[in-house]
Amino acid sequence: MNICIIGGTGFVGTHLINTLVSQGHSIKVITRRPERHRHLKTLPAVKFSTIDFFGSKILERQIDTYDVVINLAGILNPSGPNSFELVHEKVASRIAQATQAVGTPRLLHMSALNADETAASEYLRSKGRAQKAVLATEGLNVTSFSPSVIFGPQDSFFNRFSQLLKIMPVFFPLTCAGTRFAPIYVGDVTDAFINSIDNPDTYGKNYNLCGPQSYSLKELVKYTAQQIDSHSLIVPLNQFFSKPVAMFMGLFPGAPITLDNYYSMKQDSVCSAAVDEELNIEPHSIESIVPQYLSGRDFAGQMDDLRKKSQR
Repeated sequence: MNICIIGGTGFVGTHLINTLVSQGHSIKVITRRPERHRHLKTLPAVKFSTIDFFGSKILERQIDTYDVVINLAGILNPSGPNSFELVHEKVASRIAQATQAVGTPRLLHMSALNADETAASEYLRSKGRAQKAVLATEGLNVTSFSPSVIFGPQDSFFNRFSQLLKIMPVFFPLTCAGTRFAPIYVGDVTDAFINSIDNPDTYGKNYNLCGPQSYSLKELVKYTAQQIDSHSLIVPLNQFFSKPVAMFMGLFPGAPITLDNYYSMKQDSVCSAAVDEELNIEPHSIESIVPQYLSGRDFAGQMDDLRKKSQR
């Protein structure tokens, strides 16, 4: 099968491409900066392209011969004015229109849990508008996925907290400590995408994706601390302090939290059920996966071990 992945060089995309290549599929990755992703260029049956999304018919020509288009394009923090609107809404709508125009049979779209036009954060509002627009595209076999926080080797959740705990070994101030999350393993997310490709029952639907158990953010940070043998005192911040801290931290490059992140994190990120039965997935717990990559082993070894685990 020929599959075109847009925004496929990030965390989820890297895992998805590795799995698809191992299954014998041919992959095209459309990305803004292909020179930065040597880890994927060594894979067989993967080629890269960089395009102007809004150039006349350029995107259509790129996807015309492909069986499936997967949109993973997304950002957590804006790089400039209207960044969320551009990446989440305009690019997603452009992809849906181009996919429909050339008659590509299948479009899979990455959204986010709690994505909604009325959400408190611009990240979730833009994701909500994009999800609504893509699912409303007439004549298009589209499925959307809305995961809770995603974990796995090289994630930006447990690894980020691990780094921060090492930087702050005495005490660790934590915003939104009581917010609950149901972290889902990246391999389960990629399986959800792959298992839906040939399943017409998934057409026109959005699926919330969660792990088998929910935790407060404080519990997740404490678990991270245990894995790296950190004795830092975790200090939950109340709302009076949380918002100013998020505003201050957002001023720094590579900020661990921004004000918009804070608004997103005030809302629980959990599901009524972990994963819909139609997707045929048994979600992994954090306890079965996280200790393997927080132990400091190399990424290639982590990937090999996790592939073997998923095949059992």
